[in-house]
Amino acid sequence: MMLFAACKSKNNNSQLLEYDGKFPDESAENMTITVSDSGTTIFIVSTPILNRYNSSDTAFVDCPEGITITSFNDYGHKQAVITAGYACQINNNLFKATDNVVIYDLSNGDSVITDEVIWDQRQRSIYSTKSVKQVKSDGSINYGDGFNADERFTRYTIIHPHGEMVGYDF
Repeated sequence: MMLFAACKSKNNNSQLLEYDGKFPDESAENMTITVSDSGTTIFIVSTPILNRYNSSDTAFVDCPEGITITSFNDYGHKQAVITAGYACQINNNLFKATDNVVIYDLSNGDSVITDEVIWDQRQRSIYSTKSVKQVKSDGSINYGDGFNADERFTRYTIIHPHGEMVGYDF
């Protein structure tokens, strides 16, 4: 993965965001990251602000003004769009998105809405243990106690689903 970032300096230090009493070591505005494998785009990640905090006790990345992630299937077509009001790196392999997380599955028109999503890069999966609301393309609504999905959201499972179910879903 290759990353290019453009930063501009702020004239007013009070506009800088702080985390746990610390100011970011690096900050980028209007950041777009393209993640690819062998020349094929897998994800496009966009955020208004990306902050990196580097210190001896804390290495932390966050997107305090939200994030949008577009995933692509094996054929290069857009698969899903994930939006959240906040995102941060938990450790080297785990990222967390919170604050009105919406996952829109472009292949079938379904949406999954929850308070928190975890992306585990090592396991190549995303999941939530928080309550979820699934809005199907036909307008029916299901609820669940979380979900599990592959990282590109090509397959997902709602945990303990309940709600409106159309007969052909069984």
